[in-house]
Amino acid sequence: MELRAQRQAEVTRERAALAAQRYYQAGFGQWRPYEVAVSGQKLTTSIVTQDPWVDLAQPIGNGQDRFEYRPSLHRESNLSSSAAQAAVRSLAESLEKGSQIVNAEIYSLTSVNVEPGRISGSVDVIDFVRYALTLNLLEGELLAAVAAGSPERPGAMPLRDEFLPDIAAVADFGGRVCAGGALALTAIARPRGRTNDPDYLLLVQERSGSVLNANRRLAVIPKAFHGPMSDYSEDARFSATLEREMEEELFGRTDVDSTVGAQLHADPMHPSLLSDPMRWLVERQETDGWRMESTAVGINLVSGNYEFASLIVIEDEEWWVKYGGHVRANWESSGLHRYSSLDLDRLNALTLDQRWSNEGIFAFTQGCRRLAEIGGTRVRMPSIEWE
Repeated sequence: MELRAQRQAEVTRERAALAAQRYYQAGFGQWRPYEVAVSGQKLTTSIVTQDPWVDLAQPIGNGQDRFEYRPSLHRESNLSSSAAQAAVRSLAESLEKGSQIVNAEIYSLTSVNVEPGRISGSVDVIDFVRYALTLNLLEGELLAAVAAGSPERPGAMPLRDEFLPDIAAVADFGGRVCAGGALALTAIARPRGRTNDPDYLLLVQERSGSVLNANRRLAVIPKAFHGPMSDYSEDARFSATLEREMEEELFGRTDVDSTVGAQLHADPMHPSLLSDPMRWLVERQETDGWRMESTAVGINLVSGNYEFASLIVIEDEEWWVKYGGHVRANWESSGLHRYSSLDLDRLNALTLDQRWSNEGIFAFTQGCRRLAEIGGTRVRMPSIEWE
């Protein structure tokens, strides 16, 4: 098992993305692979999207992301014998590695509509283990297939043949398990310091080896599965997931972490329960103190997950002066890295780093493109062109 894990770890994100793209090469139709040129160097990802779903600059959090909870009665299905064996093997390997698996509830996308001024759709609720033992198996199978062959001729992928055999199946959100994530590049305005002009602090995490998703990869923060806390309907907005994850992943609230224990608060995000940094933001939600925007929507071919990429910008320098010392990552990260929005060379090297997860580089590049538009003199970004 260790040798197999080592070989899979040596498969770069780029090789895995190319293999995923080539598996579906019979035709993408209206879907386009998300590829960008960074300072002239091409980056390939396993994300597919559509022209109207990219560079959105869509405000969220005040009713602009409206997702309805619509429970379904026909989602259950039996696993084939090969899928069941793969599920048992994956579970045993995860337990041996010490991965933290909690059977929390997550949303499964059933429809999505992206239009100017609004992102809407519908979701169902499923147990996390149902996803972990089905669609989540596809990443390991893909890495093993590439390690055994090449991106041009990877090995057999019977689970992918069963769960996501073609683009039509990928896009059939209502007909399959379709878990997903809400993730955002966080940019915090800082005043002039002793060594630099006013800038934005950009936060990037290195994912812990204990997480099941994007294990040991670079990712933006916050990043989480889109899921409910206490109200299936109200929590269906992906902006609600982002706000919860800011509390958990950046400000240290453990009572909103679904891996720690059951949710006992009737309203976990009630103003009386918020951390001081989050309360400051919520009180200024209608002003220019901060903003939360959707930047892009995509589907990850590796797992079939939907990805809601966003940008969180805290514009008021006062926040960093008051609460910068409160920012710290939780157990899901093995490291939290900070970058200045004025440090062009480091940002260029970061963007080209092969350790990014596919959804991570998707959200990061989309966030950087948007920040370059609105950041003014606080920003010197690498050239990032969507091809």
